[in-house]
Amino acid sequence: MTMRRAHVALFACLALGTSALTACGSDSLDTGGGSSDSPTEAAEVTVDEEVAALVPEEIKSKGTLSVGSDASYAPNEFLGDDGKTVEGMDVDLFNAAAAKMGLKTEWNNAPFDGLILGVDSAKYDVAVSSFTINDERKKSVNMISYFNAGTQWVTTKGNPDKVDPKDPCGKTIGVQKGTVQLDELNALNKECDEKIKLVVEQEQSKVTASLVSGKTEAMAADSPISLYAVKQQSEELEALGETYDSAPYGIVIPKDQTEFGEAIAAAFKSMKEDGSYDAILKNWGNETGGIDDFAVNP
Repeated sequence: MTMRRAHVALFACLALGTSALTACGSDSLDTGGGSSDSPTEAAEVTVDEEVAALVPEEIKSKGTLSVGSDASYAPNEFLGDDGKTVEGMDVDLFNAAAAKMGLKTEWNNAPFDGLILGVDSAKYDVAVSSFTINDERKKSVNMISYFNAGTQWVTTKGNPDKVDPKDPCGKTIGVQKGTVQLDELNALNKECDEKIKLVVEQEQSKVTASLVSGKTEAMAADSPISLYAVKQQSEELEALGETYDSAPYGIVIPKDQTEFGEAIAAAFKSMKEDGSYDAILKNWGNETGGIDDFAVNP
C-alpha cells in the first residue's frame, strides 16, 4: 500500500527530549473523543440542509462517524496534550465537513498502513490521514479530494552531509512506512551504485527524531509535515530543495458508498463558500494547499 502522507509528528515535543516524546505521543490505539469542541472545528459550522439531504440514510442513522487516523503526522493529525485526543488540520477540516452533513465524529488513532483495511472491513466509516489520492488506492476505496500536498525534504541546519534530494545515493535517509516517499526512494535505489540506506519507521515522529538525533542525514515527507517540522525546530532543521510532485489528499470511504462520497464533496464545497474551509487552513498555516475542486475519485 502506498501513501504520500505528509506526516510528521509532534516536533515541539522532540525538542524537549525523550521524556517529552513519551508524554506527547504514543503507539496506543486510544480513541480521541469530543473532536468537534475545538474553536476552528465543527462547533462554528452550521448544518447545510442541502448537503445533509445528500447523506445516505444508513449513514445518517448512525449519527456519529467512526474515523480512523494515524495521529503521528503533525500538523495534519496528532495526539493532543492528553495523549489520546486526535487533533490537527485534517481533524478540523473533516469535523467541519461532518457538521455540514449533520453528523458527529469519533476519532480513532491507529497505524497508517492499516487504515484502508479498516475502512474495507467496516472497522471505520471513514479514514482521514493525509492519504495521497492515487490509482492503486482508488481500486479498493473511494477518495474525496480536499487538499494538495507535495514531497519536501528536510535536513539538519546547514546540510552538513551535503544531501541532494535528486541524488541521495550513499546517504542515510529517514522515511515513514507506507508512504509515496518510500516508494520513490526504493525506485531511486535501483539506480544507485552506492545504495541509499533507508531508515524506515512506522511513525513519522520517529523519522523526525532520527534526523534530529543524527541517526539519519535527511528525511522526506509530505510538505505540510516537513515544513511544520522546520518551523517548530528552526534552530536544528531546514528545508532541503523545493516541494515537488504535488497531488491531492483524499478522504477514504468504502468503494460501494459513492453517494456518501458526493455528500462529503458537497460539504467541502459548502465550507469553501462560507469561508470556513479557508479559515481552517489559515489557522494551520497551510493556505497554499487549499483547493477549489472537491471531487470523488478525481
